[in-house]
Amino acid sequence: MTMDTHSPLLIETLLTRRSVKAKDLQEPGPSEGEIKTILQAAHRVPDHKKLGPWRFILFAGEERRRFGEHLADRLQKSAESTSPQMIEFERQRFLQAPLVIAVVSSTVENEKAPEWEQVLSAGAACQNILLAATALGYGAQWLSEWYCYDKGIHKIMEIAPQENIAGFIYIGSYDKKPKERDRPDLNTRITVWKGAL
Repeated sequence: MTMDTHSPLLIETLLTRRSVKAKDLQEPGPSEGEIKTILQAAHRVPDHKKLGPWRFILFAGEERRRFGEHLADRLQKSAESTSPQMIEFERQRFLQAPLVIAVVSSTVENEKAPEWEQVLSAGAACQNILLAATALGYGAQWLSEWYCYDKGIHKIMEIAPQENIAGFIYIGSYDKKPKERDRPDLNTRITVWKGAL
């Protein structure tokens, strides 16, 4: 593709994408067709040896509330000091957004595709979900808090021992455009290699 045939809309999406906090998301969420598009975008990431080392778990409708009951119960049982407010927050957590997608990193043994490459592929799937949701006009936030790593939650979600949760991505509509945030100075993170001395 030459410079004069590139997609200005794609470049604009890449350069302006900004997370919208889960607490600021609301109905409506993506339609069934839009969810399919978002997942198709996640499915297009680099994937050495075509292993597909990721899978997706969707939380929508009443299932968000049911999963919240598990979060609240698990936190209450596992945390030494938990306030009623914290427990109630977990109970309501997934109701913040119309759709939550868990991205599960499912690495497999393959001598030509190191585990690290497979993990990166799952991370790329998360990013493509964010980009696709943004391109469709939705807000999205990628979160990985305590419930990403809790073995009890893993059991409830049927996460296999060799799997990890790359993150939960919250998606929905929003009213206010999120403010831009400070980012690391790009120039301090660029080196032009000039060869060995």
